[in-house]
Amino acid sequence: MSDLPVNLKYAPSHEWVSVEDDNIVRVGITEFAQEQLGDLVYIGLPELGCKVNSQEQCAVVESVKTASDLFSPVSGEIVATNLILTDEPELINDDPYGTWIFCVKADVLSDLDQLMDADAYHEFIGQ
Repeated sequence: MSDLPVNLKYAPSHEWVSVEDDNIVRVGITEFAQEQLGDLVYIGLPELGCKVNSQEQCAVVESVKTASDLFSPVSGEIVATNLILTDEPELINDDPYGTWIFCVKADVLSDLDQLMDADAYHEFIGQ
């Protein structure tokens, strides 16, 4: 496994999080997660405008092996989804840290305090 990007935060459920301007939180899955899942064949994206709570299931990824729920790291509103993944879910396998899945406009960023930095996530996955 390659080095983890230090500019991201990591959830125990293996999502990565990037905080952008205006409390926008961009979410994808980690390289560890995509390696465990195998070749992705389907991404179930959340609905735009949907309100989500922190730690609420809001999307799904399916692979040739299994399906896995994705959780919102913050409470807020879904403001963007990566529609290209509908036709090309394998982009996540090719570049997990360069391929985002959805964005949430966070009500408050303090929800992110529960996430791990790269060192803590590296230890969490035992790598």
